[in-house]
Amino acid sequence: MVFEHFAQAQSMLLWVTFAIALVMGAVVNKTNFCTMGAVSDWVNMGDTGRLRAWLFAIAIAMIGVAGLEYAGMAKPDAAFPPYRASQLVWAENLLGGLLFGIGMTLASGCGNKTLIRIGGGNIKSIMVLVVIALIAYYMVNPFPGSDKTLFSVLFYDWIRPLAVNLNTSQDVGAIVGGAGGSAIARLVAGLAIGLLVLIYVFKSEEFRKSFDNILGGLVVGLAVLAAWYVTSNLAVSADGQPYALQNFVAEQWDLYAGEGDVKPADSRSLAPQSFTFINPMGQAYGYVAGGFDKTLLTFGLMSLFGVIAGSLLWSLISRNFRIEWFASFKDFANHLIGAILMGFGGVLAMGCTIGQAVTGVSTLAVGSIITFVAIVLGSALTMKVQYYKMVYEDEATFFKALITGLVDLKLLPTSMRKLDAV
Repeated sequence: MVFEHFAQAQSMLLWVTFAIALVMGAVVNKTNFCTMGAVSDWVNMGDTGRLRAWLFAIAIAMIGVAGLEYAGMAKPDAAFPPYRASQLVWAENLLGGLLFGIGMTLASGCGNKTLIRIGGGNIKSIMVLVVIALIAYYMVNPFPGSDKTLFSVLFYDWIRPLAVNLNTSQDVGAIVGGAGGSAIARLVAGLAIGLLVLIYVFKSEEFRKSFDNILGGLVVGLAVLAAWYVTSNLAVSADGQPYALQNFVAEQWDLYAGEGDVKPADSRSLAPQSFTFINPMGQAYGYVAGGFDKTLLTFGLMSLFGVIAGSLLWSLISRNFRIEWFASFKDFANHLIGAILMGFGGVLAMGCTIGQAVTGVSTLAVGSIITFVAIVLGSALTMKVQYYKMVYEDEATFFKALITGLVDLKLLPTSMRKLDAV
């Protein structure tokens, strides 16, 4: 898709993003696709329906990206954020994922679910969004009158030295196939892993009979795939040559920008990408603080607006729109702490349950896989601790509940159990 003017290409990017996110928001609301709910169903009831829907979305995105990349129609190597960077920040992926998993459990949902709940009338989630936005913004942007960010002050000096520099991209295909054979290796790895996940997902007869779980997983996976395609294939013609939007702004703007073109504040936001929701929440704060400056409009912002609008649309159609407020001070505190942890964790891990566990994993990035596992672990352990604290009350210290939870998840031997299973 090559346009004569940058303004046309940018408009296409923003409005197509909004449309895709609108559909995703409506379907996620309708089907109750929820990653935190998926972990809860599995941990508390042994029900894997929504977990399989999440995995179904991952498989669809993974297989699709493998095929599109091999055909030259998706460019995850040039993605923002850089999922396949040769520097594997495994400690940030692990810690960020754990923090995010704990946070989303306390705050009743991940970044995507927060937007869905806002569209459904949940005022609590507006507070969660605001807190995440503030933290996410200052994790990557300096404080006023300073060159320091939250990341540089709290994390950089001790966690970044733990990163491992690889000789190649960190995705499974490049690691297995090497630089020379990465293209076919990525295709084979993406198709093979994706098909194995699909086999596991559809092995469940209960899942096969669940229209909502199938629809939710399918639409989320296709939405992520569609965004990869659109952001990888928009271009602007300059002197007869097509330039990707990011390259046009960075290299050709002064020579070929038209009178109606508005230069984006950051060309990185025009790179190939797909849905993620924590960093865009930070962008939303910057957009509001910047007086709704058009130069700050991004793919991420339009995805936020689209998901909220889609959820609101379905809430009105289904007559499920309900204003909801905090039930107690404890409820408020849990949501506040959860939002803080999601803000820090989402930026540290470079994504959320959609941004890393679907979009990132679709690129076969090792860091994304670490984040995915860490999010599930953090959420599952938090639920176990909450459960044992509720059942045993004063008898269950945090330590006892944590150890018992690890035993339940088969991460510690049964002999270490501190509380009887209930």
